[in-house]
Amino acid sequence: MLAEDARGFRRTRAGLGSGLELVIPGDLKDVWCNVPVEEEFVAMSPLLLKKEAGQYLVVDRRSDEAYPVHLPPEPDWYARTTSRGTPMSSIGVLQGTYLGIYISETCRFWDPGNDRHCKFCTSGLNVGKAEVLRKRVDEVVEVAQAAKEESGVTFVHFNAGYQREDRPEASAVHGLNLAAPYVKAIREQVGGFIGVQVAPVLAHDFWKYDWLIALGADHFSFCYEFHNPEYFERFCPGKCHALGQRAFFEAMEYTASKLGRGAVSGEIIAGLEPIQDTLAAIDYITSVGAFPTVCIFRPLKGSLLEGFPSPDPDDMRRVFAHVWEAMVRHGIPSEVIPNIQVSLVVNPGDTAYLGTRDLRFRLYRARMAAMRLLAKPVVARKMKPRPVAVSATEPPGPRGR
Repeated sequence: MLAEDARGFRRTRAGLGSGLELVIPGDLKDVWCNVPVEEEFVAMSPLLLKKEAGQYLVVDRRSDEAYPVHLPPEPDWYARTTSRGTPMSSIGVLQGTYLGIYISETCRFWDPGNDRHCKFCTSGLNVGKAEVLRKRVDEVVEVAQAAKEESGVTFVHFNAGYQREDRPEASAVHGLNLAAPYVKAIREQVGGFIGVQVAPVLAHDFWKYDWLIALGADHFSFCYEFHNPEYFERFCPGKCHALGQRAFFEAMEYTASKLGRGAVSGEIIAGLEPIQDTLAAIDYITSVGAFPTVCIFRPLKGSLLEGFPSPDPDDMRRVFAHVWEAMVRHGIPSEVIPNIQVSLVVNPGDTAYLGTRDLRFRLYRARMAAMRLLAKPVVARKMKPRPVAVSATEPPGPRGR
């Protein structure tokens, strides 16, 4: 039944997309989520998915309350191949309503003898198996075009694990360099909004962010995972040793100053570090003009934290109520660009359901509605391909050199 109605389970990238894509309808907006299925802790859930009279319901077995949900179908282009014969779904997949593409080989923190990968991650078990190890630019363009035309995709997100070796002269293999040809190709041949999530560069290489912006990038996201430095070191040993937590902060602050409020995000995990640190992370991210994307910790099958308990739902409710409050307090835009619904993290716009529907609440949402209206001409221009004069293979280098 699910095989006919829903998107298939695909254990790609870091592993969070390995569950069931599900949409919860609501009066403010529909909320997309990726529901864990394969992990052991799922058996303890009081929630049951069932189908009655053609309608899917989530049933709470504690109270017998039932909630209607929608299962987005698998797009037709998943079953097709590129002109080179590569299955399109092994190039990129829908994560909610956006197209996610992992552009690098396995994160270097998974290298034999290195073994400093993040303890919650499973990318080293997935990249090259569920998806193509090396993705050709022309095939990425084909998949992005199909996703735009058939699935209404407005946002393409490029992601890479850590690639740079621990020496300055190896910076040419940094994720930003890897992303550059893809960003330019999408801007020139497909159009739409383009995001990049790679390891941060250090301050002397911040010019690379300017370069990616000139090539067509609209968004940067930074996965620093934990605000508490001890938890960052404990659960992200590779990131801590090779980059340091401060590198994420400085890169996020720089790109937020370049792209403007609400165009950059800081990604964190809720449910492992003390909740006060997670709340502090939300306050910090919004204070620099970025928006927080919060992953609820999932003890992924095959990860080093597979046996850890899932977080307390009341704690998560408190975290996401704080996301909404911080977004309103700092006036960070949300839900302005059409059709960007993320299933792997909780969108700041989703957290409106936890806000107090007072005058302040209504004023913020009215402002966002006005911004959506005013942004329509900009969105229309962005969705059209346009030529880019900057080279994607010959970086301009720091200004003045």
